[in-house]
Amino acid sequence: MSPASTGASTTVAAHAPSPAPEPAADTRLAPGGPGYRRMSFALFLAGVATFALLYSTQALLPLISGEFGVAASDASWTVAAATGGLALFVLPMSALSERFGRRTVMTASLAVAVSVGLLVPFAPSIGALVALRAVQGAALAGLPASATAYLAEEVRPRALVTAIGLFVAGNSVGGMSGRIITGWVAQEWGWRIAVGVIGVLAVGCAVAFRLLLPAPAHFTAGSLRPRVLFGTVRDHLSDPLLRRLYAIGALFMTVFGGVYTVIGYRLTAQPFGLAQGVVGSIFLVYLVGTVSASTAGRLVDRLGRRGTFYLAGGTTTAGLLLSLADSLVPVLLGLVLITAGFFAGHAVASSAVSRTATHGRAQASALYQSSYYIGSSVGSTVGAMAFHAGGWSGTVGVGLLAVLGVVTITVAGTRAARTASVTEPATAR
Repeated sequence: MSPASTGASTTVAAHAPSPAPEPAADTRLAPGGPGYRRMSFALFLAGVATFALLYSTQALLPLISGEFGVAASDASWTVAAATGGLALFVLPMSALSERFGRRTVMTASLAVAVSVGLLVPFAPSIGALVALRAVQGAALAGLPASATAYLAEEVRPRALVTAIGLFVAGNSVGGMSGRIITGWVAQEWGWRIAVGVIGVLAVGCAVAFRLLLPAPAHFTAGSLRPRVLFGTVRDHLSDPLLRRLYAIGALFMTVFGGVYTVIGYRLTAQPFGLAQGVVGSIFLVYLVGTVSASTAGRLVDRLGRRGTFYLAGGTTTAGLLLSLADSLVPVLLGLVLITAGFFAGHAVASSAVSRTATHGRAQASALYQSSYYIGSSVGSTVGAMAFHAGGWSGTVGVGLLAVLGVVTITVAGTRAARTASVTEPATAR
């Protein structure tokens, strides 16, 4: 019956509020959804290739020292040059990814890096080897920042820590498999064949990555103007939380870089006297890093970000102290704890950077990666120098100072959060 026939006013019907529009569906990737597994596996493979190439000479340093007649501190530059090249170029590469797209830059970076990887076995001198490794590291700079920015744009926020943890897990698998493969291959055929095998492995990962990674659906091209880039960098560096996260990533990597650059020299010498292939197999402890990185999200849910940093720092410290023993079992257990603590701390810091940055995520991630790999270069060189001066205890001393820095920064962050909670509503910081 019409309003007219009942005597009801038509004005009410005419001016009744329209139904509220339904919120737009979140089309970003989520666990169990279409494309998420392909994306995760593609970036896992990119992580494998990145760390396998970046640290391909680390387990081979005693052999490189022997062939070229150089000390550990000189041979360590084959690692430090690669990580240093990455640290220097990660910010410019992130700017390119803002303009041309994450997938494009990651693909180009892998293509150049694997091409250089096939040339590394033919280096005629230690100088040429270091130069090639620096170029390789600069090429790989397009991967880390672009990958985390891609995830921040394409994955739902609640799944971000887990997604980045899987990428970091790929790093750990790459670092582990690269060192194991090079160790056993080098024992039979020398270090040159060993790094050549890693180059071929990386080619396969690069091809699979490009075929599997979904095209970005939420990328918006940015500007390449220097003023815009420098303004974004200034904004990020003026954020106290981001500065703390950058420093934490660098300090964790200082420990890790120093320990794993020097450990081969320690284990091939007395009282251990292990063969090169066995030393390479020691890096199976990276599997612990794969687990700790991929479960970092659950640790944050239970302990909070700062609580997880305290746990990671404590675990790393326990591992460093255990590694001082002259017996193989406690040394291996120490490496397990160091690896678990490092990868948990790295995964949490990396994901926190992506969540904290409200704009210029690639630059925010690039600054983190730059700090992170500067830490690796410092750890590699200073750790080797400390080993040359004071043996393994010198390298452990460098690591303990770095962990102390992590704890100090985290305490400062806790105090800053408490102060902020008094003057303003609690936030995610």
